[in-house]
Amino acid sequence: MRIGLIAPPWVPVPPPAYGGTEAVVDNLARGLSALGHDVRLFTVGESTCPVPKSYLYEQPFSPIGVAVPEAAHVLAAYEELSDVDIIHDHTALGPLIGPRPDGPPVVSTCHGPFDPMNARNIASFADRVTVVAISHAQKRFGAPIPIASVIHHGIDLDTYRYGPGGGGYLMWIGRMCAAKGAHRAVEFARASGRKLVLVSKIREAEEREFYEKEVRPLLGPDDPEPQELGVHDRVRLLQRADALLNPIDWPEPFGLVMAEALACGTPVLAFPNGAAPEIVDPGRTGFLCADRESMLDAIEAIPTLDRRVCRATAERRFSLDRMARDHVALYRRVLGRTEPRTMTAVGTVTGVA
Repeated sequence: MRIGLIAPPWVPVPPPAYGGTEAVVDNLARGLSALGHDVRLFTVGESTCPVPKSYLYEQPFSPIGVAVPEAAHVLAAYEELSDVDIIHDHTALGPLIGPRPDGPPVVSTCHGPFDPMNARNIASFADRVTVVAISHAQKRFGAPIPIASVIHHGIDLDTYRYGPGGGGYLMWIGRMCAAKGAHRAVEFARASGRKLVLVSKIREAEEREFYEKEVRPLLGPDDPEPQELGVHDRVRLLQRADALLNPIDWPEPFGLVMAEALACGTPVLAFPNGAAPEIVDPGRTGFLCADRESMLDAIEAIPTLDRRVCRATAERRFSLDRMARDHVALYRRVLGRTEPRTMTAVGTVTGVA
């Protein structure tokens, strides 16, 4: 099968540090390729994902979210990928403006919440684009948008390897904002007398403002400043962490960091919002905590959890291979509903990596 993947133009694939969507696209591209499919990725020129790549922008476009540059990126992507069997679009704008009546069928994954704005946009193209949800929680928020399949993310289990713990610290990983709960993680760690390692993206003005006002005042003189780390440094920390704290305050559609932690053998202590109940198995791979008191109780109960069960759960439910196979099954269903097309060759857009 010839499969075209479209990534957003904001971050390379895979991301050098922060970038959940781009990590998912990289995993999917490599998983599909390992199954023997012909995968082509439209991304930015700096991407290093090991499949054939095309791009319009050599470097990631900044600032994130500017509509006109994103429109140019996705229109170039649909032109470049017009001879594949199926296009899987991971951008927000692409499915609105890219699909052509005589082009390949299109699958769209929404990586953000089905908030009113996203839901309205997706509803406008859901009759001609196959929509994938990344969790059942996300699907419920998207009703009545027709969802063709719910496919959980998968991760590279050869990168996120099992670790023994024993580092004597808790971890929090995420973008620096209120919804991700860094301030609550600091509060819980201090109340429990535990050291906390914060790994965070703090690049945007609002992220810096939230950190300076809500998080930094909670840190003690010996607490380390948050760092934005690459994948290998994050993995080394996760492998030795006692647990990951994930006190999210929003309906997070998936929460990739929770699956990554479990793959490292690290239990997850989370608030039960969004997809967390689909990822954490209470009493086995972590705890779902309703409030401050239950979170503090969960921290004390970390020694009752078996890190080997966490790893086994990740291997069974969140592997890169499982994600790729689920997508192949969906692509075949979509292609089975479409008429055969006559394929024509097209040229490259601006560059091919």
